[in-house]
Amino acid sequence: MEPLNVVAELWERIEARDWDGVGELIAKDAVIEWPVSGERIVGRDNFIAVNSDGAADADADGDARSVEVLRILADGDFVVTEVEIPQDHVVYRAVSLWTVRAGEIVEAREYWTSPGQDPAPRWRAGYVEPLVAD
Repeated sequence: MEPLNVVAELWERIEARDWDGVGELIAKDAVIEWPVSGERIVGRDNFIAVNSDGAADADADGDARSVEVLRILADGDFVVTEVEIPQDHVVYRAVSLWTVRAGEIVEAREYWTSPGQDPAPRWRAGYVEPLVAD
């Protein structure tokens, strides 16, 4: 499977909460880094455990959370995605840099945040305009 398709399938399986299927796409010794929170996830089992935590699996009404892939780009073994995941009263966005080899994700670096989480300083007001969500 092409690297772009591996990562697209990963997001589909995460949205479906198909954790066995997710495991088929992650290398046993994969390393996923989250620089914003200062964490490194080492290994397939840990990646699945972090993502399948019951608290993160459904919203307050018990409904599965959606994953919207906003962009996906690939260049050889490298794939970049931008996704949006609404949770309760917060929308999370992530830009993820994936490395895929032999049909498995071997490493990634993901930048997770929420719109408005890092407010713009006042001094820039004369130079910028508000970014309006689509």
